[in-house]
Amino acid sequence: MQTAVRRLDFQDYQTTWKQMQDFTFQRNQNTEDELWIVEHPAVYTLGLNGQETHILKQTDIPVIQTDRGGQVTYHGPGQLVIYTLLNLDRLKINIRQLVTILEQAMIDTLSQYGIRANAKKDAPGVYVAEKKMGSVGLRIKKGCSYHGLSLNNHMDLTPFNHINTCGFPGLEVTQLFDQGVNIRTCELAVPVTHAIINALDKQ
Repeated sequence: MQTAVRRLDFQDYQTTWKQMQDFTFQRNQNTEDELWIVEHPAVYTLGLNGQETHILKQTDIPVIQTDRGGQVTYHGPGQLVIYTLLNLDRLKINIRQLVTILEQAMIDTLSQYGIRANAKKDAPGVYVAEKKMGSVGLRIKKGCSYHGLSLNNHMDLTPFNHINTCGFPGLEVTQLFDQGVNIRTCELAVPVTHAIINALDKQ
């Protein structure tokens, strides 16, 4: 079964989150998997076990308690977000395998732009010279996934200074623009989605 790709452009976080939940709860074994490409207005999101102590400074950026895994992160304009609405049971993969697929998709994409990145077994995501560039956070319901990945492209990174990103004090972040790559976020989405779909097709 093919994976559909939907471009949602610029969307409110809570609206998209509710749409992901509705899609997942209403889908059945014949529902096609989908990848949603989106950018969000500035927002902090806390995972299911997220601790508010990792928010170091109160700002006018809203904080939303969400239902993905992981701690606190930031979404904002200029960051690529891809939500993975996949039937893991049908694909015969588990959540750890999906995390690896998403990490590798970002790593492979960054290598196309001359950026060497790596994943860490004990800290999901993608790193460039020990700075975090891509994050992964997922939720599994009824054997299906939602939420997904975020990859910093060309954004204001200042809001990351006000949190312990992903629950790690002192963890610095970076983005493609700071690594000398200047492309539109919609362009960046193309190789990342292709890499995800190619990996899923091999399962």
